[in-house]
Amino acid sequence: MKIVSLFTKAPGYKRFSYEPRFYDQKAEEMKEREARILQEIERERGLRSEENSDYRTRMTGAFSAARKRSQAPKSSFNTALIRLGVLLFLALFIMAFLSWGTKAFYSLLIFAPVYFYLKFRNQNISQ
Repeated sequence: MKIVSLFTKAPGYKRFSYEPRFYDQKAEEMKEREARILQEIERERGLRSEENSDYRTRMTGAFSAARKRSQAPKSSFNTALIRLGVLLFLALFIMAFLSWGTKAFYSLLIFAPVYFYLKFRNQNISQ
């Protein structure tokens, strides 16, 4: 149990106040306004046509988004193939262990370091 002291002040609750550090709303609005004014000036001078300016930016964004979406299945296919290979290896190792016993385990202990040595040696040579 805590003894109440006469000379110390009980701590008060702390308030949470979050203020973003790098966001200035006025500067953001000013940049947007300047961009709009520059677009209007370019349209008046004939440097940019009205219908193509927004359409072109939307099209490039759509193509880049589609490209990113199409690349995802390739990596998921590779990971699925690796998982299948690991599961197949484990299944074969269990079958070999059940049929041959500890000989399969000892052959794995000999095979694994040789495999990793050859794998990393080939990577060092290619670099």
